[in-house]
Formats: sequence, C-alpha cells, structure tokens
Amino acid sequence: MKIGELSKISGVSVRMLRYYEEQGLLQPSRTAAGYRDFNQQEIRTLERIKLLSAAGMNLNTILEFLPCVRGNALVFEPCDELIELLHAQIKQVDKKAAELAASRRVLMGFLDEIDGS
Repeated sequence: MKIGELSKISGVSVRMLRYYEEQGLLQPSRTAAGYRDFNQQEIRTLERIKLLSAAGMNLNTILEFLPCVRGNALVFEPCDELIELLHAQIKQVDKKAAELAASRRVLMGFLDEIDGS
C-alpha cells in the first residue's frame, strides 16, 4: 500500500510516516516507480510505535525496544536487556505524575484562596 493509504488507515500523517522511515522505524519496500510500498509488517510496526508512544516512550527508546518484539501480536515480549529500560520508563512516568499532582495542589490552592475571599 502507498504512504497516503497507510496514513488514512493509521491516522498518522504522511510527514510522520516519512520521518519514521528516516529514523529506521519503518522499512517499506519500493515499487519500480520508486513509490513506498508498505505491507502488513509495517502496519504492525506502526501499531507498536503508536502504542509505545502513547506509553510515553520517545523515538530513541522505541528504536531500542522494537527489535526485541517477538511475533505478530501487539503483546510485547521484550529481550531481557530491555527490562531495565521499562523500569526506567516507569520511573519517568511516576516522576511526571508526581509533578502534575504538585501542580494540581498549587492550582487548587489558588482556587481555594479565590473562593475563600
């Protein structure tokens, strides 16, 4: 399938798909005319990229993680060496959650002051 069709199916912009290819995340074949030709493997890879991105991973981390995914399902069975990477990602998410909770407390304090005046 051509890049425009993949973009419509996936909801990922053509520009982002090209960027993913440039970064080595997607590896479509090329037609005789030079057009990108995406197959089911690239669609599965793109689904994994979206899932990992939604989990807060940046592209560098995703690049490390993707080669260790086994099988065709969206279920991840990471290589042993990437378990530490997952723990680090969880720590980052926990830190962000704590920062957001602190921001919320400050904002609620402002509201309490306004409501109390």
